[in-house]
Amino acid sequence: MSTWNSGINDRQLKEDICEIGRRLYNKGFAAANDGNISIRVGDDAVLCSPTMICKGFMKPEDICAVDMNGDQIAGKRKRTSEVLLHLEIMRNRPDVKSVVHCHPPHATAFAIANEPIPQCILPEVEVFMGEVPIAPYETPGDQKFAETVTPFLKATNTVILKNHGTVSFGKSVEDAYWKTEILDAYCRMLLLAKQMGSVEYLNEQKSRELLDLKKKWGFDDPRFHNEDCDLCGNSAFREGYKENIPVQRAFPKAPDYPGIMQEACGTACETPAGGASEDLVQMITNQVLAALGK
Repeated sequence: MSTWNSGINDRQLKEDICEIGRRLYNKGFAAANDGNISIRVGDDAVLCSPTMICKGFMKPEDICAVDMNGDQIAGKRKRTSEVLLHLEIMRNRPDVKSVVHCHPPHATAFAIANEPIPQCILPEVEVFMGEVPIAPYETPGDQKFAETVTPFLKATNTVILKNHGTVSFGKSVEDAYWKTEILDAYCRMLLLAKQMGSVEYLNEQKSRELLDLKKKWGFDDPRFHNEDCDLCGNSAFREGYKENIPVQRAFPKAPDYPGIMQEACGTACETPAGGASEDLVQMITNQVLAALGK
């Protein structure tokens, strides 16, 4: 017996999947039959959207169910082959209750270009998302494809799928969807800014203040756990890449703000209210005094 109430026949949960499907379709995140959505409803039961159906026009009776091995256990329509990706995420992240996979055009442009998402630019993205890794490409639909995201699951809730799309996950289907919407909106802003010329990064102090807020509000971030990552350098997931680490080319190189673990996270972001550490203040003071002495 599941430790959760078995929701295979829960009409409201099926309605929730249909509602998110409509949002994906209306936002242009899932053209035609693109995308898939799932909600875990038991230790061995997951509701999911079926294959070959437009997500904007699903009905509750269209929704099917699978066990954690991917075998279909309910529903008149055939389950999506990409549910294996959802199950891989849920097995590695027991806290995840829902997964949304789709092809939001602006974020997928970064997936096609293998361009890492710049950090230290937009406050909402720093707090609610952080670094978004790019999983290597595999042909969609089988277990090998599903396992491309495994190395990146520890401290993120959104992954870009190279040459494919995005997958986001969270405590509810709406929570998972919101992450997709935030990411695509941010990618659109970046592309528009690039058309105007370039982007400007937040300075080190303001970037660290956002990390302070993130920790204070209880959000996780890979930069809280990795001693070697940079504050803005898309390096926290370096160990997850076996080859072809994405390199930033379309946007200016991120500022070199080193030592995020030691300086900003290792001591629970313990910096003075002004945002700068005592050592940094002393270093700046010494440099000013030396300049005046000349």
